[in-house]
Amino acid sequence: MAKVDVLNKKGEVTGQIELNDQIFGIQPDVNAMHLVVRQQLANRRQGTSATKGRSQRRGGGRKPWRQKGTGRARQGSIRAAQWVGGGIIFGPSPRDYSFSVNKKVKRLALKSAFSSKLQDSKLFVVEDLDLAEIKTKELNKILAALKLNNVFVVESEYNKNLLLSGRNLVGVKTATVNEVNVFDLLKYDALLMTKKAAEKIQEVYQ
Repeated sequence: MAKVDVLNKKGEVTGQIELNDQIFGIQPDVNAMHLVVRQQLANRRQGTSATKGRSQRRGGGRKPWRQKGTGRARQGSIRAAQWVGGGIIFGPSPRDYSFSVNKKVKRLALKSAFSSKLQDSKLFVVEDLDLAEIKTKELNKILAALKLNNVFVVESEYNKNLLLSGRNLVGVKTATVNEVNVFDLLKYDALLMTKKAAEKIQEVYQ
């Protein structure tokens, strides 16, 4: 089992924590991570973009001029695609972009993301992130002491002071263990977890 230093809010090492190799020590599966990220992004799409075809436009029922003898190109309707106000050919229509991924693949992708962070030395564990009040400056001070700026912060359970303090910081996202996802793990350079969060992750995903 891999051992990671546990830091305090000043960035000083106060101990160590053992991380389960089944979660933090596997060979990252790039294909699984790619598939799950694709699914997350696809599921976010509203799919509400739409255009009208020529049959959905009003008017155009009568032929604009006779077929022959005018010297102009033949036309059948003023709502054909080449006319201003005409229909759009093969335009987007409302649709559902979402697709499903097997639970085993999702879990493998999550474990792969955790393992890649540890292998890249981008995983940090801190004793706690309890703040006395909602203050962005305090959280910024802690992150500066840990030398982190683009970071995904994971807490074991809902922490109002932490959530609201980090909400306004650029390059910082806070979440609880049950909100952790592959996209955010890969999007941010570093992963910062509290000791309780690391223990809970190992309890949930082992």
